[in-house]
Amino acid sequence: MNSKPESSLASPLARAASAAAAAAAAAAAMALAIAATGCATKNPGNTVYDFGPLPAASAPATPVPASVAPALVVADVNGPASLDSNRMYYRLLYADAQQARPYSQNAWSVTPLQLLTQRLRARLAQAGVKVLATTDAAVGMPVLRLEADDFSQNFDSQTRSSGQVSLRASLFRNHRLIDQKTFMRSTEAASADAAGGARALAASSDAIAADILAWLATLPQSSPQ
Repeated sequence: MNSKPESSLASPLARAASAAAAAAAAAAAMALAIAATGCATKNPGNTVYDFGPLPAASAPATPVPASVAPALVVADVNGPASLDSNRMYYRLLYADAQQARPYSQNAWSVTPLQLLTQRLRARLAQAGVKVLATTDAAVGMPVLRLEADDFSQNFDSQTRSSGQVSLRASLFRNHRLIDQKTFMRSTEAASADAAGGARALAASSDAIAADILAWLATLPQSSPQ
């Protein structure tokens, strides 16, 4: 028997087995590389902020203003398009005050306009005001309309910033303007970052809510319907 045919047959089989093993190893290495790349590039996501829990009411409680008796309709806060987004913005007053810059890895849980609406309604209700939404309004109820002019974290330097809020409040009764006033508050941030800005803006919003209550107390009493 000639052994050469066996040798020639074994050689291709060996080469085929070796090629299959190499292909399997390459496929396994590629799968491992893809998995490793996926882990390395996984986006951890933005850090999301809101105003935090409603602080306890200060004592003694402010009497409910007669101008908003028996209830007050608080409309949603309106404002520029930049405040109708979840993005967090800041300004470098020492470099370019006209440029609003977004934080790349920080965002609000909802838009600033929604945050302001929720907080102001909650603060007024906490003070004893019976707060209604526009969908619940009855004829003759006083209506408080609010326009946000400013809601920003402003940096005076690289290490110092403040949260500034400016709102224009208008009180209507029977579609007639009773009074209008602009409120502005600025609170220094405890840290020069997004977290410090969020806390400062919440504090400024709470201060404006107190100012609005004090303003409502100076307005004439609602006439009986």
